[in-house]
Formats: sequence, structure tokens, C-alpha cells
Amino acid sequence: MTDQVSTEHENTENRWLRLRRRIAAKPVLNLAYRVAVGVVGTVVLAVGIIAIPYPGPGWLIVFAGLGILGSEFAWAYRLLRFAKARYDQFMEWFAGQSVVVKALSVLATTVVVVATLWVLGAIDLVAGWFGIEQPLLESPLG
Repeated sequence: MTDQVSTEHENTENRWLRLRRRIAAKPVLNLAYRVAVGVVGTVVLAVGIIAIPYPGPGWLIVFAGLGILGSEFAWAYRLLRFAKARYDQFMEWFAGQSVVVKALSVLATTVVVVATLWVLGAIDLVAGWFGIEQPLLESPLG
């Protein structure tokens, strides 16, 4: 079964490489492809960076964006390897920390999330649904 999966993976990879070579052979198409990869990768990366402080897959989205960019740009591939290594080191360090450090981390994350929701006006919006009108809940952005 493993041989079959490996063969299917190789066939898919070979098809992809053949397609990529055909695209690369046409300068205009190659430029359009690289621009599209750059735009899509940058958008995914930006969404990931925005999502980092929130519960959920923020770092996974960052790594996906860098992976998309890294498929065409060497600098992004190097950055992906560097960022993943630092992330793994941090998570290993964090796993060995005390409950107090972990609790402070949860508190800091909560403060960041609440603060950004307040600045973006989401807290005032939701409070308005329940008839709560407090000037303190209003976003400083107006």
C-alpha cells in the first residue's frame, strides 16, 4: 500500500513539474503565474499575521502563506524554514514552563483580543444588540 501511495505522489509531482516547466517556458505566462503566486501568498500571509493573537490556526495560516510564496520565491522558502524552526523552539520552551507562565500567556492573549475587538468597534456593536449603550465600549476610531 505504501508503494502505491508513493507512486501516486511521484506521478502527481511529475505532472506538476511538467506543467510548471511549460509555464516557465513562456515568459509572459511565467510572469503572470509568479505575480499570482505572490498576490495569493501575500494575502494568505497577511491573514495569518492578523490571526496570530486570536484563538485558532494563525501560525498555520502564516506557514501556509510562506509555503505558497516559497513555491516561487527562494527568500520566502528560507523565511519559512527559519520561522518554523523558531516556532518549534518556542513551543518546546513554552511546553516546559510553569502553569503561572502559561496562565499569564492566556491573559496576555485575551487582553490583545479584547483590545483589538474594542478598537475595531465589535464590542460596542454586540453590546448594542443587547441594548447596552456605554461610551466606554465605543471604539476610539469613531
